[in-house]
Amino acid sequence: MKKLGERRKKWVERTVANNRSYKAYLYNRFILFLLLIIAQLAGFVWLLYLFAYHTSVGVIVQLTVSALALVVVLRLISKNDRPSMKLSWAVLILVLPIVGVPSYILFGEGAPTRKMNEKITRSKQANEKAFQEVYGETEISQPAIRTEGVCHFLTKYGKFPLYRSGQVNYYKNGESAFPVMLEELEKAEKFILLDYFIIAHGKFWNSILEILLKKATLGVQIRIIYDDFGCMMTLPPDYDKYLESLHGNIRCMTFNTLMPIFSLRMNNRDHRKIMVVDGKVAFTGGINLADEYIAEKERFGYWKDSVLRVQGDAVNSFTKMFFDLWNAFRKDKEDLKKYLQPKQKNGGRYALAEEKGLYLQPYDDSPLDQVSVGETVYLDIINRAQKYVYIFTPYLILDDQMRTALVLAATRGVDVRIVTPGTPDKKTVYRLTRANYSVLMRAGVQIYEYTPGFIHAKSIVCDDECAVVGTINFDYRSLYHHFENAVYFADCEAVAAVKRDCEETFAVSRLCEKGYPKRTIVGRLIDAVLRVFETLF
Repeated sequence: MKKLGERRKKWVERTVANNRSYKAYLYNRFILFLLLIIAQLAGFVWLLYLFAYHTSVGVIVQLTVSALALVVVLRLISKNDRPSMKLSWAVLILVLPIVGVPSYILFGEGAPTRKMNEKITRSKQANEKAFQEVYGETEISQPAIRTEGVCHFLTKYGKFPLYRSGQVNYYKNGESAFPVMLEELEKAEKFILLDYFIIAHGKFWNSILEILLKKATLGVQIRIIYDDFGCMMTLPPDYDKYLESLHGNIRCMTFNTLMPIFSLRMNNRDHRKIMVVDGKVAFTGGINLADEYIAEKERFGYWKDSVLRVQGDAVNSFTKMFFDLWNAFRKDKEDLKKYLQPKQKNGGRYALAEEKGLYLQPYDDSPLDQVSVGETVYLDIINRAQKYVYIFTPYLILDDQMRTALVLAATRGVDVRIVTPGTPDKKTVYRLTRANYSVLMRAGVQIYEYTPGFIHAKSIVCDDECAVVGTINFDYRSLYHHFENAVYFADCEAVAAVKRDCEETFAVSRLCEKGYPKRTIVGRLIDAVLRVFETLF
């Protein structure tokens, strides 16, 4: 294991003190990274323009590019791909062919991510074999009609087992889940797995780190994954090596390390939130390991989120998800069979907590396999809804399929309600979110803005029967560009808990009326342009 030098280690320790100089360093690092990317893009466009318009062969180049633009657009139309994505590329190619054509050739066919996809595919195949050796295959045994479609899809396509035993607990905010998470970490005897988009020093992470160090000295194996972009403004460089230097039983991986090079590979981030303790209990949901998620720090008003605790055999699926990424990119690969728990007969230690009729299916979603598992599950729930569909999402940036599904559900009499933030964290994204209001509200969809502050929870509940809680937003980036995870569950008390949380949230939120928000002609034009290109990157 590569160790940090003592001087470097001391520097990291000083920078994580969260003082002003540390924050200034992180801010300057982000600005430098952004400027380097912008400089590359500007240089690329300038070279293309210079070559096309200021050389003796400029006319030939322009004619060639125009012909290529027509060929590329025809290829786009013929592809079995998302209409919104095809429209975005087509507009860019036809309006600015000198930029659009080479951009599509370089990035549009997914070449920059093929190597990454190959690594992940090999890792998943190896882990799937190990999973079946230990756990065996899980078949769907006479599922209820309403759950049949999505369960078959997740099992047959995604290879995510369906579980009929265990326990699911829903927490309507981070501060209620925080002590439970610490309590479970304290019980660890064999291993702890953490996979988070954001880790930031403060009460939340410091409390966890204290437990991790104590457990590592007792022989517990600690494995940590964090996303480099997600932690760009919260952790210093080499923090993964710093964590590993603290104890030999701690190993850490920075996912998709940022490089100041323009590449679509940098666009695929690990947005998952997974905590696994001994293969017996797992946590997921919207919360990252930062203080705003547990109400210890105020950002954009009150930060509302949600957490799901899963116990029983289904935790094995979270363990596999973790090592699918870990073994894809670490040289010191782990044997998944060492971390899987044998199948519990009659529910094992969870027999007393089991709920009859429970359907429980954890799953994840890769942006590299051309199928959006997260969106497919959401669409299935919306399309099958008969009474109501309640949705929490911090961002509402929809493609044609999702927008159409929500509209059709509302027009056939389903009570469709969506809660978005009352206080934005990103103004441009907030503008795009509100740009989707009008078409939905005209169809009868009720949209609420969470007036106490920012809602970061990602969930959907339907007809008192099924729900999904996880990391997947109702936005294009989450559905198509990020690595995500969630849990589908049905016919259990946790579904009612999600519904109660929705009803309590409606009561403190503002119901948007038709014509809200008011937009000028210029504002509508800006929104239209943003919506055209929102699906490209």
